[in-house]
Amino acid sequence: MLRQVVHKSLVVFLLLLVPAAAPAKVIEQLIAVIDGEPYTMSNLDNYAKSKMGRSFPTGDLSPINDSDRQVLEQFITEKLLEEEIREGGIKITDEEVNQYIQQVKNNNRLSDADLKTALSREGQTLETYRASVKAELEKNELINRQVKKKVNITNEDVERYYKLNSKDYRSADRAHIRVILLTLPEKATTEQVQTTMEQAKELYSRIKAGEDFAKLAQEFSQGAGSTDGGDIGWVKRGTLIASIEEVAFGKLSVGQVSEPFRTSSGVQIVKLEERESGNVLPLSAVAPKIKDELYAKALEERFNRWLKTDLRKKHRVDIKVAGVVFKPEDSKEGTVDSLMAKSTQTTRQKERTFFSYLNPFSYIVKETPYDEDDQKSPLYKKNVVSVFGVPLFSSEGDADDVPDVLSAPAEKSAASTPSSGQSGGFLDSLNPFSSKKP
Repeated sequence: MLRQVVHKSLVVFLLLLVPAAAPAKVIEQLIAVIDGEPYTMSNLDNYAKSKMGRSFPTGDLSPINDSDRQVLEQFITEKLLEEEIREGGIKITDEEVNQYIQQVKNNNRLSDADLKTALSREGQTLETYRASVKAELEKNELINRQVKKKVNITNEDVERYYKLNSKDYRSADRAHIRVILLTLPEKATTEQVQTTMEQAKELYSRIKAGEDFAKLAQEFSQGAGSTDGGDIGWVKRGTLIASIEEVAFGKLSVGQVSEPFRTSSGVQIVKLEERESGNVLPLSAVAPKIKDELYAKALEERFNRWLKTDLRKKHRVDIKVAGVVFKPEDSKEGTVDSLMAKSTQTTRQKERTFFSYLNPFSYIVKETPYDEDDQKSPLYKKNVVSVFGVPLFSSEGDADDVPDVLSAPAEKSAASTPSSGQSGGFLDSLNPFSSKKP
């Protein structure tokens, strides 16, 4: 009997030592295993906040939306790049970081205090900024080794491409025109428009009756070239506002005068003096442009192939999110692969000149306009496209509204002055590669 009492007491004592069963709770959700290293939801959320200023969703990720899927894929790609940097023994020195930051300050006319103040507005310190610069320069050097040094366009490549596509390299059509402009206020009333249009119609009738266009332009025109009888000389297609270009290149024959028509500057009357069609340009004139175009395209294709095929093949990635896979894409021959040389010998210093000056805050894909006003330049109206903060290739930029070259001089000057609100912001200004300067 005593033994039974002791036994029951011992069971009760042991039960008291065992905590009551609690509901199961997931402390950390495993998202991916990259080369044997596990990464959790908190890793991904911290990445999304620091790189993109957003949060990554928690809880059930099935199904995951496209935006979150992109964040996940970019997170994994970053980890693969970091591993490649370690394996490649890539080291960026403090001196290289100092040189980068000094160029940032020089380009933006910033003192040390100015830089610290500007960084603090973005929630950054000089130390975190230096770390970002160092990480991006390391990434830059990796891509130099894996992509840029394998791209070379020869003179023979350029010549072969030109022979196949010479029709695409023509000088612009151009026209020699005279113009009479009767200006209107930006917010002209209906009565003002009607009065000005009636005045223009009267001038048009006088021209049709045989009066000299140039003399009437000298007397009445308020636009460019008025003192020269409305003569603005030769203008290329693409340099005029749409309505005037349509008249000069589409509606008028040589010697004809247009009926009055409204533009943003007022009411115009245009006379076509001469017109010439563009001719195929010689290879010598377009070879640099062709070489730049082929080189940019080859860089783009090589980078995409390396990033989505070669890099992924080299590493093991196991994603623990339903419906998401991260595997190498099929390698496809690029459109300019036939133009690629087997190898090219370049020094480290030369390799770094194209990629070296990065904005450590820019991320994924960003387009920045080239600072190029020469219409003959291959970079005219193009953007530099950066992937993961690395400028890789050019793209066609969205052309701004073409200015009215026929506006009255005072109006044109005011209209062409950029406003202070057009800046790309402080983060853009920290990129010495960018053309956006104060």
